[in-house]
Amino acid sequence: MSAELVLQIVLTVAAALIGVGLFGALSQQSIVMIMMGFELALNGVLLAGGAAWYFFAPDRADAQMLVVVALVVMAVEMAMGFAAVIAAYRTRQVDMIDMAADLKG
Repeated sequence: MSAELVLQIVLTVAAALIGVGLFGALSQQSIVMIMMGFELALNGVLLAGGAAWYFFAPDRADAQMLVVVALVVMAVEMAMGFAAVIAAYRTRQVDMIDMAADLKG
């Protein structure tokens, strides 16, 4: 398989991830589902960036390491976000965006 074909396939998968993630984030009211949609869209962006870097500079591994570091940071960020949602749910029984309007500071 040629490198151009592989890049096209990976970018198509990345575009699908971004589209599904944005649809999931914009169509849901549950805070957890919105966070999962954003995570999926960001994973699509990272997949596209990593694939483009690999295609344009295959001899350098620093771009792939940047993608791995970004994935780890995103995982920690999502864990902190889920902890905040769990804390809000335990204190006020809030699990939907409409109910969380009074949490503004």
